[in-house]
Amino acid sequence: MSRISQAFAKKQAFIGYLTAGDSSKEHFLSLIEMGVNVLEIGIPFSDPVADGPVIQKAMVRSLRAGTTPKKVLQLVAELRKETEVAIVLFTYFNPIQRDLKGFLAQAKKAGADGVLVVDLPLEESAPYQLLCKDFGLSPIFVIAPSTPPERIRAISDAAKGFIYYACRKGTTGARSSLPEDLSEKIAQIRTHTDLPIAVGFGISSRETANAVLKIADGFVVGSHFVEGKTL
Repeated sequence: MSRISQAFAKKQAFIGYLTAGDSSKEHFLSLIEMGVNVLEIGIPFSDPVADGPVIQKAMVRSLRAGTTPKKVLQLVAELRKETEVAIVLFTYFNPIQRDLKGFLAQAKKAGADGVLVVDLPLEESAPYQLLCKDFGLSPIFVIAPSTPPERIRAISDAAKGFIYYACRKGTTGARSSLPEDLSEKIAQIRTHTDLPIAVGFGISSRETANAVLKIADGFVVGSHFVEGKTL
């Protein structure tokens, strides 16, 4: 069983995001102490259009500190020496496209389990999918509230590991409540896939996380952790 499958085995996956370079190895290890069983490690990019102001600022700080994809993979390798929790790399396509094959090969060697390229359209992702398959990495894809049924089916066919459901339109950022249609949307996705579903975009409390777990298989906390808060 893969590390990602193990994280979702009890339908209680706790995915924690931080931006590498803005956060250190110790910060990521502290998330594990908090109960996180999937680390989502952000690779900084200068135009993070899917992210809200909290993560955007973290990426700016990381880039100013000189963080590169190579340094992020070094961090992954250091973390892998100390933990067996699943590791997913969160990135935009621009930082990794110049040597996509080399990056994915090194990501696997460092100990990563999956990759989420947030701005890579499904229609242009075939080479990426094939490389992930060759190296034994799970390509994670995002489904949004506006994603039509036929596209949900196509994304579900391409994805491995789990489905990331971004439960709100717009960018990342902490919220105080869940969308009223969350249960309906998760049920719709389940008609197209047997993969576990993790819900992200806005989770910032244990109460919200527990509410998500009654419907989905896992939850993602990002901006809340980037701000230095606990759950």
